[in-house]
Formats: sequence, structure tokens, C-alpha cells
Amino acid sequence: MQYLSKWFPAVSWLRHYSRANFVNDSLAAVIVTIMLIPQSLAYALLAGLPAEMGLYASIFPLIAYALFGSSRTLSVGPVAVASLMTASAIGSVTASGAVDYVTAATTLALLGGLMLIALGIFKFGFVANFLSHPVVSGFITASGIIIALGQMGPLVGISLRGDNLVSLVATLNQHVQQAHLLTAMIGFASLAFLLFARFSLPRILGVMGWGKRAISLTSRSAPVLMMLVVIPLSMFLDFEARSVPIVGAVPSGLPVFTAPLLNWSLITELAMPAFLIALIGFVESVSVGKTLGAKKRERINANQELVALGAANTAAAISGGFPVTGGFSRSAVNFDAGADTQMASILTAAGIGIATLFLTPILYFLPKAALAATIIVAVLSIIDWKILQQAYRFSIADFAAVTLTIVITLSAGVELGVLAGVGVSLGLYLYQTSKPHFAIVGQVGMSEHYRNIERHEVVTHAEILSIRVDESLYFANASYLEEIVFDQISQKPLLSDVILMCPAVNIVDMSALDALNEINDRLRDLNIELHLSEVKGPVMDSLQRSDFLEKLTGEVFLSHHAAVSEVRSKLLSR
Repeated sequence: MQYLSKWFPAVSWLRHYSRANFVNDSLAAVIVTIMLIPQSLAYALLAGLPAEMGLYASIFPLIAYALFGSSRTLSVGPVAVASLMTASAIGSVTASGAVDYVTAATTLALLGGLMLIALGIFKFGFVANFLSHPVVSGFITASGIIIALGQMGPLVGISLRGDNLVSLVATLNQHVQQAHLLTAMIGFASLAFLLFARFSLPRILGVMGWGKRAISLTSRSAPVLMMLVVIPLSMFLDFEARSVPIVGAVPSGLPVFTAPLLNWSLITELAMPAFLIALIGFVESVSVGKTLGAKKRERINANQELVALGAANTAAAISGGFPVTGGFSRSAVNFDAGADTQMASILTAAGIGIATLFLTPILYFLPKAALAATIIVAVLSIIDWKILQQAYRFSIADFAAVTLTIVITLSAGVELGVLAGVGVSLGLYLYQTSKPHFAIVGQVGMSEHYRNIERHEVVTHAEILSIRVDESLYFANASYLEEIVFDQISQKPLLSDVILMCPAVNIVDMSALDALNEINDRLRDLNIELHLSEVKGPVMDSLQRSDFLEKLTGEVFLSHHAAVSEVRSKLLSR
């Protein structure tokens, strides 16, 4: 049973599932289903796909994640950023007409799903670390701006083309005079209502004495309330005859399982976009899962999340959907509504399935302008207006990374933005660790503590140089270590012993080992002994597998105080 629950976390909560759990999950499912219907339709249109594909992407992927996911409250499905990236990816491969949008989208989901499953099986959960939080926030913020601007087209009834800020602004300026008055009235009225529900309604309901949970759920259900108004208006006032773009015919019935029609040319074109969408989706999902999991003291397994999201995307691919991931807004609603387990997602999938069977004739009349307003308000929550200010205050390097990611995403599009984010994250890490912090330390009074001589009043000795290494040693900073050591030696003519204090060193690679050997050899020529202190067990194991310890002119000490005491005793005995 334990082995089974390792691969199918659902087993662990199903064993103790109760009637109370079912009641809580059912209530959450009803609320999330109501919220998910307009979102699914809107994100399908954002991706440039038929509206029904949004519903299809919200059925079997939810069930797949429920079986494999390690989070009990994360809710998967179409999200804004993944939909935008999907539109960008399939737009380029369908331009020639050799493949249609649906095939390209399902292939994209399948490739991403298989990649995620493979990464999960081989324990590559650490790939989430390739994108730093500031860079991810910058990318998502820029994507949100592009999404919001891109939806200004359907909001006022004009066609906008472009996947970056420059092209969208140019197209909007070119066609704004062609805006359809009635469509714009519907769009801006819907937008105004949703903005009121998001920002003003909670304050009004709070004054009326409503609880936080009820306020949150009511505010987030605003898109459904909007649909209940605009759909009847569209039917009775015949918006379609008045040239207002509407969703149109949405096929009834559950999705049919079919494998995407694959060909090698299509796979090679979509492989990189699929990986980028999968990577961003994984990072976002794990972040949301950990945030919600912390509130219930749940542990999120990154490797299991790779498998679960891979299974969800594979399920989307074979059931006529497109790339999915864990969404913050729907997961927050799921959590606030009281979901106890992933049974809520299974019941939500059933609710969406019922909608595809019986509600599609009504969805025919839904104006696209109303869905555009839904997307614009939804992406407001992912745009982090404060990220630049926070990064600037905290770190110039992080500020530069965030700024570069935002600028590249806005000017060159989301794919290059993601690649820039990955490159900036790795480059920032290499830059920061290539010149790590080293401190010359001395004894604090008569204690056994040693601190930075530039920050504390400490005792030092002219014959002893104590250097604390505050970073793991590897190829990027190995030569810098040599520079630090010999720069300090040149300033101390009476020096006889150098002690490297290594409490923060977790890794020593072969480049760093060569640097240590070089330091040891050069110090030997100067009649200076090299010692190490506070070396961690794994690092000591690595050193013992080499001949460094045999060549070491000094000793390895358990504590730095012991090292200084021993060296001083040796010097005094001479």
C-alpha cells in the first residue's frame, strides 16, 4: 500500500475519506465549476482555439492530477500565461496551413506532458530552481500586460495581431477607429462590473457584516453573475444579428479520446515551446501548491508534481484539450471553498462534463467581449506592479534580471522572454557565486566564536590568517579563492599559517580541488602551512577520495577554535 501511495498519492487520502470530506469537497466543486466554465471558454479563445477545447481541458486533466498530484487543494486547468504561450507556439506552426490549430495544440500538450513525466521519473524536480522567483514574477507580469492589451481587441470588436507589446500597440492604433460600438459597450460594461466585484464589492460586503470566506467566494463568482445577465440579453436583443461577436456553436457531449496526429516535423517545431510551457507551468504550480500546502501543513513533492502535471497534460492531449497547469485563482477558490482532498477536482470535472452535455446551447449566445473582460480582470491578479521596486531595494542584480526579463518579454514575445528568464537566472547565479563572500575572521574576546574583522572587535594574530569561506567551491569561483588567499598573504609579512574556515562549503568540485592543491603548493614554497577547519562530512568524503589530504602541509580541524589554538601552541613552542 505504501508503494502504491508513492506513485498514486490519492490512495493515502482515499483510505481515510469520510462523509464530512465529501460534503466539503462537493461544496468546493460546485463553486469551482461555476467559476471554471467562463474561465475555460475565455482561455481557449485566448489560445486561438475553439471554445469547447477549454471545457475539454477542464475535465480529464483534473481527474489525472487528482490521482497523481501531491497537493490536495491545487486545481489544474487552462491558465492565462500557458494559453498565451500556446497561442504563440501554435500560431507559428500553423501559418503555412500544413497543420490545423487543434492538432498543434493537442500535440503541444502531449509533448509537454511526456516531458514532465520523464523529468518526474528521473527526479528532475530541481529544474524549478532554474527560474528565480523575481525572474518568474517579471515574466508573468510582462505576460499579463501582453494578455490584457491583446484582449482590448475582442473587448471592442476589432482584430488584434501580435505576440508582443510593440506589435499589439501598433495594431490597436491602426484599427481602433473600426471599433464596434455595441460590442465596446458590452465589453466595457462587463469590465466595469468585474472590476467593481473585484475591488469595491468586498469592501461593501465587509461593511454589511459578511465573513471573509463568503466575501471572497462572492467576489470570485462575479464572471458567472455576468454571464447570467449578458447571455439573456444576447438572446433577446439578438446580438449576433447586430454584428456582436459571440462564442457561437459549441459542440455538445463529452470529449472523445483520440491520439494527436504526430509527425516528426511538427514535433521538432513544438518541442522547445512545449518544454518552456511545461517549465513555466510546473514552476507556477509548485509555487501555488506550496503556498496552499503550508496552510494545511502538507508537503508538496516536486518530483511527484512533475508526474502529476505530465499526466494532466497527456490527458488533455488525448481528450481534445490544450496545455494545462495549476492556476492560482481557481486553486485559491478551491481552498477558500473548503476543499479537503482532490475529490473536489474529480467532482469539478464531473460538473464541467455536465456543462458540456447540457449547457452548450446557452453558451452559443455568450459575447466574446464579456470573455475578454473576464481575462483582463483575471490577469490583474498575476501582474505584480511592485516587483521592480522590491527588487531595486533588495538587490541591483535582481533588479537588472527582472527588468531584462520584462523588457525582452514585452518587446520580443513570451518564448524569448522565458529563455531570457532562464538565461538570466543561471547567469545571475553564476555571477553571484563566482565572487562569493570571504571574510577574514578573528576571535571574539575569550570565547570560541570567530567573526568578520570588519564587523566586530576581535582578536587576530600576525602569524595566522583565518579566512571564512561563505560559499561552495566550484569551477566558477575556484580562481577567485586563490586571488583572495594570495592578496591577503601579500599584506602579512609575518604569516606562517593559513586556516580556511569552511562551515558553508557544501561542495568542492575538481576545479576547486585543483585550486586548493595550487594554493597548498604555493604556500609550501613560501614556508606557510595550509589548514582546514569545520569541513562538512560530504566534503571531507570527497577530499579523502583524492590525494589532497596526503599533500596538505597542515591539518584538518573539527572546529576553528581548535585550529587556532593548536597553531598558536605550535608557534609558542618554537
